Amino acid sequence: MPMDAGAIEGMIRAALPDAVVEITDLAGDGDHYAARVVSEAFRGLPRVRQHQMVYAALGGRMGGELHALQLTTEVPA
Repeated sequence: MPMDAGAIEGMIRAALPDAVVEITDLAGDGDHYAARVVSEAFRGLPRVRQHQMVYAALGGRMGGELHALQLTTEVPA
């Protein structure tokens, strides 16, 4: 069963409370999303570690409930 964009956003915000999260359904099918996550928690971390933090927030749903996630992470300006 596909994941709802609101559920994805909620899980990321629960793990990164300061995050600004934008979720876009890329295909309109609830399976292919893009996420832009901006958080101070990413400051000083390599991009790979930033992405790992977001994937951890999703609790292992990548590849199952959530088929594809195009991820962009940033620190606040």
